[in-house]
Amino acid sequence: MNLILLIPLLLSFFTGLFLIPFWIRKAKDIGLVWEDMNKPEHPKNVAGSGGISMFLAFILGTLSYIAIKTFYFKSKDNLIEIFASLSVILVIAFIGMLDDLLGWRKGGLTIKSRLILLLFASIPLIVINAGQSTIMGINFGWIFPLIIIPIGIIGASATFNFLAGYNGLETSQGIIILSSLAGITFLMGQKWLSVITLCMVASLVPFYIYNKNPAKVFPGNILTYCVGALIGTIAILGNIEGIAVFFFIPYILETILKSRGKLKKQSFARVNPDGSLEQPYEKIYGLEHLAINVLKKIKPSKKVYETDVVLLINLFQIFIIIIGFVLFRTELFNAV
Repeated sequence: MNLILLIPLLLSFFTGLFLIPFWIRKAKDIGLVWEDMNKPEHPKNVAGSGGISMFLAFILGTLSYIAIKTFYFKSKDNLIEIFASLSVILVIAFIGMLDDLLGWRKGGLTIKSRLILLLFASIPLIVINAGQSTIMGINFGWIFPLIIIPIGIIGASATFNFLAGYNGLETSQGIIILSSLAGITFLMGQKWLSVITLCMVASLVPFYIYNKNPAKVFPGNILTYCVGALIGTIAILGNIEGIAVFFFIPYILETILKSRGKLKKQSFARVNPDGSLEQPYEKIYGLEHLAINVLKKIKPSKKVYETDVVLLINLFQIFIIIIGFVLFRTELFNAV
């Protein structure tokens, strides 16, 4: 890959690195601070909606990639797809920010309103008939753009938001999954998709520095929606829906567990005075609760902390990705 393509990645990284401290200060100035629910006494001192800095860094990095393609490589290949992807992320970011601000003041968007708005976010991919209608040997024809694309964007955006609520969890998960998808698209010769995906990774890395435990900033729905939407978009444009869904197994499990509680049970733990965590309910309503349960059984101290939960979920995600590479190896390496 040409070294000039490092420019969009570096621009995404350093833009995020610059914007995040600025956003933290401004959010605290206007009172946009949220409670840290997995800390003793739930201190309300963490800047909210920090995902806006990640979003701006990603947009700037991707636009610089378009400029490099246009003026340096003299290429207009895939520009329609790239602009459609940016349109999806722009709409999703608006929805996420709206949800965050309403949540801050009035409890957030209703589930019905959220799903309808997420449906609108899929329109840019629908109108360009993005991707290929054949998935794993099955040709879906018109069903693909009209039904599968909206389901993919809505599903990826909404469910990525479920596995959340612990310092650094959403950000680290985004880095892991998107890095894997960047590797897959690179192996399959779709380097333009790899660059776009890595622009998001590069914007997430500096955010993780401030979001990891103890968090100075929370991502908000603007980050989780954007990351989920990009995962869905890359899967559709790269025709890698099968392996992308496989990578999403933790989120499918999370959705099933959340559904047991009619989507009303929170992911947060019950916090002890020493900062250790306990299951908040008798039953398990999320992978976060399952992680606490498992860790209490295997750790000699029987003490489980927020960092432990995030690490175990990350390791489970990496394990799923490794299995995915093994199961889909023929498809991936035949494309090389």
